[in-house]
Amino acid sequence: MPKLDIIIVAGVSGCGKSTVAKALAETCGYPFLEGDEYHPAENVAAMAAGRPLTDEMRWPWLRRLASSAVEKANGAGGAVVSCSALKRAYRDLLREQTGGCRFVLLTGDRDMIYARMSARANHYMPPTLLDSQFAALEGPDTTETDLVEIAIDGSSAQVIKQAHIMLDFDLHPKA
Repeated sequence: MPKLDIIIVAGVSGCGKSTVAKALAETCGYPFLEGDEYHPAENVAAMAAGRPLTDEMRWPWLRRLASSAVEKANGAGGAVVSCSALKRAYRDLLREQTGGCRFVLLTGDRDMIYARMSARANHYMPPTLLDSQFAALEGPDTTETDLVEIAIDGSSAQVIKQAHIMLDFDLHPKA
């Protein structure tokens, strides 16, 4: 059986994971999985109340998300997932649970991301949790050869184009 092409767009809340992941999914004809939708109600309630998630709260969510990504990818050859994947251990679990995946880690300035989060409507993640996200974020090391970092200081279109280039995608959406 060929390896599934599962791409995880990672980064702190408000960095543009969903926007980039949706665009990548559309380009390659893969299903898109919004990582936020896989959190159990307890996790959402904690974040909405301004409490950062613990590792113990994240493990079941990550396993559920990885399992769903594999399930969706089986029918399409791949899937694109938005998921914070802030720590190396989280990325390692996703690699293991998916049988191997690729990561696009979106990086940017804290103040810019805070402003984006403050401008969003109807999202349970308050901007006050951004500092806890940055505190948990572990950048990649040289052994994470399946990960590319992309700065988000350009427009969404520029970031998406850079993701296509870094992942060596055809820039023309499939019919």
